[in-house]
Amino acid sequence: MSQIESQPKPPFPEQHQPKPGLESQLQPRPEYQAPHYKAAGKLEGKTALITGGDSGIGRAVAVLFAREGADVAIVHLPQEQSDADETRGAVEKEGRRCLSIAGDISEPNFAQQAVQRTLTEFGKLDILVNNAAYQQHQNSIDELSDEQWDHTFKTNIYGYFRMAKAALPHLKQGSAIINTGSITGMNGSKSLLDYSATKGAIHAFTKSLAQSVQERGIRVNCVAPGPVWTPLNPSDSPAEEVAKFGQQVPYGRPAQPEEIAPGYVFFASDGDSSYVTGEILTFLGGGTTAA
Repeated sequence: MSQIESQPKPPFPEQHQPKPGLESQLQPRPEYQAPHYKAAGKLEGKTALITGGDSGIGRAVAVLFAREGADVAIVHLPQEQSDADETRGAVEKEGRRCLSIAGDISEPNFAQQAVQRTLTEFGKLDILVNNAAYQQHQNSIDELSDEQWDHTFKTNIYGYFRMAKAALPHLKQGSAIINTGSITGMNGSKSLLDYSATKGAIHAFTKSLAQSVQERGIRVNCVAPGPVWTPLNPSDSPAEEVAKFGQQVPYGRPAQPEEIAPGYVFFASDGDSSYVTGEILTFLGGGTTAA
């Protein structure tokens, strides 16, 4: 059976978690070990910093970066420490070092602290992955508070801006910044007004920053998935909606994190994507257009 057909499909067990959600409590567990992925030493000797690296896409990216030869620092909320510990173990199983950094990227000073801790531990920084995100469905704009709007923007776009600004003085020619966007940033979503707006902003930020740092030989790209099976969803949607998550896409299921992570390897590898910057790569499960 091909990997397309072998991955879990809805209906999933009905489930809900309080935010931020833990991967260890998600059923079925997200697939992140990528047994079919064969490494080629594409990131040998590199150091990467991944926000939201404790679970979901961030965990799968950390594992593949390690498999390709990179040491990895992962940023996560303090309450996600148990997931972060599992990610660290998975990275170390690949033979690389992993630094776990607890904190909140929505806090103005945290980005500088995270970058400095990475430099202290590993001595350099080559790859930044902006991946952490906040999401909360609301049925209408009337139910969307100023407080939620602010928190979503401070996490999803202010956090990306601050992390990039803190990292850039330490990135050299051949380095890469990879942002996590979303199909909602292209198509919108009637119940994710704030989240979709931040993802659209991330796409524009990617293209603008790519132009800004092009002469320095630093590439900036974006991965924009459709639905992915991560803790972000059961900590947001009602249990009965989680059971149907992803069934609307042509493949009839959400992506697993291990199916998205190779895109980040592509963008991180100067050998693979030296001629690519300012691009948005979509993963849509059989969809062929963003609109």
